[in-house]
Amino acid sequence: MARAGRPPQDPARQIERAHRILDAVAELVLRWGYDKTTIDDIAQRAGVAKGTIYLHWKTRDDIFAALLRRERVSLVEAVRDREPATLSELFGEFSRALLRRPLLHVVLSGDSEVLGKLTRQKRENAARLRIDGPFEAYTARLIELGAVREEPGHHVRVITSIVYGFLFLPGGLTAGPPGELSDGPADGGRPSDDRVADLVADTIERTMSTGKPLDAAAEKAVADATLAFLDAAAELAGRKLAASLGTEPVSTGRRAK
Repeated sequence: MARAGRPPQDPARQIERAHRILDAVAELVLRWGYDKTTIDDIAQRAGVAKGTIYLHWKTRDDIFAALLRRERVSLVEAVRDREPATLSELFGEFSRALLRRPLLHVVLSGDSEVLGKLTRQKRENAARLRIDGPFEAYTARLIELGAVREEPGHHVRVITSIVYGFLFLPGGLTAGPPGELSDGPADGGRPSDDRVADLVADTIERTMSTGKPLDAAAEKAVADATLAFLDAAAELAGRKLAASLGTEPVSTGRRAK
């Protein structure tokens, strides 16, 4: 007979329970904040024994790291499902998907009431704007195809400045509940998430594009490179999540049509 509190040996049941625990953590952290969320609270909300949680993770910080990795997988998958075909579309969709995830809202805004002692650590981690993957190789390919300017260089820094500039402008992430509609910051309200994402995409296009029309072959090559980058990002995010869950990574390659 299995000992009380021991995780089930069936991998499917084990991973289901891990995700149930993470669901509880997400709910409690958003409701009460990280500092006030205890292991006892998590166990009660998830319907598991306290000892079971420690068999999955050693500390609260480990649990929260797993939760953020799961959020990152969800984010990358959402972007990839939209099948962006250009650099500007990629980060427009990145912004759109990010704005629709409350937990990432508080991480990116550094909300101290929610994150507590993790505020500095997690905001600095998020501030790297990580859609993980071979981004330098991706941008080099777009430059080669004539879709992106080589100057001024520092593409990651430029894109990060654009995305975060729009997310943290008055009327951005910190100015109202996600999804609230308004005419924009000029009226003191918050623009819609879709409007913010469209502005990000438009600004990146104007800043990074060569402005030269591409032929059909080059357009297809750019779209293929964008999806290949997202496939690589999804694979890496999935491996990191699997490491946090103690499971084998599941292939997240682009699904066949």
